[in-house]
Amino acid sequence: FASRALRLRGYDVLEAASAEEAMTLLSDAENHVDLLVSDVVMPGMDGPTFAARARELRPDMRVVFISGYAEDSFRRNLIDHDFLFLPKPFSLTDLTAIVKEALGQDA
Repeated sequence: FASRALRLRGYDVLEAASAEEAMTLLSDAENHVDLLVSDVVMPGMDGPTFAARARELRPDMRVVFISGYAEDSFRRNLIDHDFLFLPKPFSLTDLTAIVKEALGQDA
């Protein structure tokens, strides 16, 4: 849903089925990546661990976490607080707004 919705809004989107696959995409210098949108809970590597490793490759990349968990409890358990948070469930309008905010675009 999120990938298709962002493409419909004119964004170029790279999709990965796992954190490991996403790391391969991020490792390719040919792929321009401004923003990582990740669920907090994923099979294998969790979102915060993945984002920390991804930022080792792309330190300037912005991050948006998506989760059904409360933001306050999630944020308390993290060392790096430089991210935006989108609670589930969310609408296409919510997703687009937070992507624009993360990228510093006008709404």
